[in-house]
Amino acid sequence: MNKFPAQLKRLRKETNTTQDDLAGKLFVTRQAISKWESGDATPDLANLIKLTDIFNVSLDTLVFGTEEQDAKVDPTQFTYDPRKNRYVRRFGKMNFWDFMSGYWWAILMIVFVIGFFYAIH
Repeated sequence: MNKFPAQLKRLRKETNTTQDDLAGKLFVTRQAISKWESGDATPDLANLIKLTDIFNVSLDTLVFGTEEQDAKVDPTQFTYDPRKNRYVRRFGKMNFWDFMSGYWWAILMIVFVIGFFYAIH
């Protein structure tokens, strides 16, 4: 389900920007903006990036209609699944080895502290 046309129109209206104003900022015609809002055409990637800068939103918000708080996730842990229209854990549930690789320094400190107290007694 393509939410981009509705999102573009909503963001443009919220910022009181006319199609002519937006077209001028993107160096395209007003008709191009009209086609994007009606769903008859889609902007290229360069214009999508410019639109995120103009409206100060993420690309996910602009294209998929996700809320901003949903878009602020740790990209090393989560990835966007367009089939489910939400973020999912990148590697599934954390197992023992994931924990060890992520927190090796804490485990090493615990072993060191236990070894130190064992050595002084």
